[in-house]
Amino acid sequence: MAGKSKLIYQCRECGFESAKWMGKCPSCGEWNSFEEAIKEPVTPVKKAGVSGGRLSRPTPINEISTQEEARYHTGLSELDRVLGGGIVKGSLILISGDPGIGKSTMLLQICETLGQTLRILYVSGEESARQIKLRASRLGVESSNLLILTETDVQYVVEEIQSERPDLVMIDSIQTMNHTDLNSSPGSVTQVRECTNAMMRCAKSLDIPIIVVGHVNKDGAIAGPKVLEHIVDAVLYFEGDRQMTYRILRAVKNRYGSTNEIGVFDMGENGLHQVENPSQAMLSGRPKDVSGTCVTAVMEGTRPILAEIQGLATTSGFGTPRRMSTGFDYNRMALILAVLEKRAGYYFSNLDAYVNVVGGLRLDEPSVDLAVAMSLISSLKDTPIREDTVVFGEIGLAGELRSVSHSDLRIGEAARLGFTRCVLPYHGLKGLNPARMQEMEIIGAKNIREAFESAT
Repeated sequence: MAGKSKLIYQCRECGFESAKWMGKCPSCGEWNSFEEAIKEPVTPVKKAGVSGGRLSRPTPINEISTQEEARYHTGLSELDRVLGGGIVKGSLILISGDPGIGKSTMLLQICETLGQTLRILYVSGEESARQIKLRASRLGVESSNLLILTETDVQYVVEEIQSERPDLVMIDSIQTMNHTDLNSSPGSVTQVRECTNAMMRCAKSLDIPIIVVGHVNKDGAIAGPKVLEHIVDAVLYFEGDRQMTYRILRAVKNRYGSTNEIGVFDMGENGLHQVENPSQAMLSGRPKDVSGTCVTAVMEGTRPILAEIQGLATTSGFGTPRRMSTGFDYNRMALILAVLEKRAGYYFSNLDAYVNVVGGLRLDEPSVDLAVAMSLISSLKDTPIREDTVVFGEIGLAGELRSVSHSDLRIGEAARLGFTRCVLPYHGLKGLNPARMQEMEIIGAKNIREAFESAT
């Protein structure tokens, strides 16, 4: 005799179940995350699921062949870089980002290149086929190998994948998919988890790569349970302000490549255009002979990028001075200001201080510390940093400058863009390639005051 369904409360962040509502989830610690859900009785399943009844057997690892391993190149080198060289067969990839950031646009764009050799099934639960056709026409996508399916039933979608056997599947989005065996609404923790599991089993059993689009919540995290990120093989985040044209594609998980790579895109009328030279793009329009601006070199994976840091120190009109940071960690900025006052003798206690990273980049590398300090001191003294100078280094609490990794690559990128002077921590001079000394003037600084004198 089948049991009865019952009402439970489920955490939308981690999926923890409780018989009563609780303000704080005891599993993940989130507040006000419990939602009502209907729990159906468990019924035994006699037939196999998506795997089609095939049972796997243990195989020695040295007998597993990887000779046929091939990656699909998307036509966007920036996307291939983030993925580790292209799309791996049988992989499940999650792309997430704010609304209107360009997730669906990028998927349609790569269909034109991939559609020349592959059959692609594009499943949409948010748009009609006519709307997708209008957007594809605007982007110049007219491949005959692109199949459009507007459906939200995940079981029907799996059946279509099994019958059509496409080379690539795109799901837009996973939060709109619905599993009819579950009573919860689409987008709930249970629905998202089960639909993603169905896609994962389909991708692995049929060796078909599936790209899934995911929504984000108001905190910027992927909507749905945290287990969603554990199920998939790669998690890509689209970053950037919608008021800015630049978009940053960053991998936060990748089983087939590095998680430190980024791809830079420029959003235009005809879709996303990849930025092959991000450093030059970020520095375009840089003001001349103006205080409070400094160029630094940061590493994003294996790629060095030059970024402009702007600082502003001005007399405060309030009892408590304001502190504001865009693109740079606020707490790190407060730490640098404290070090400047205590160790270097630059006083900001009665001044408003602002820091901005130009171009919409978000920099969290410690090597940015020295450039932030130089831009703030430059604004305080109203003394411009030399235009041909690039600065990077980490600042310690004792006011010392600490060396950072990949100095050769940073200096090489600066020299390629015409910079002739580089200020870096004194201890970083030891590991430099002697050839770099001939490319540009390298200045090693032991403290903050010495670095500012060298940069000006």
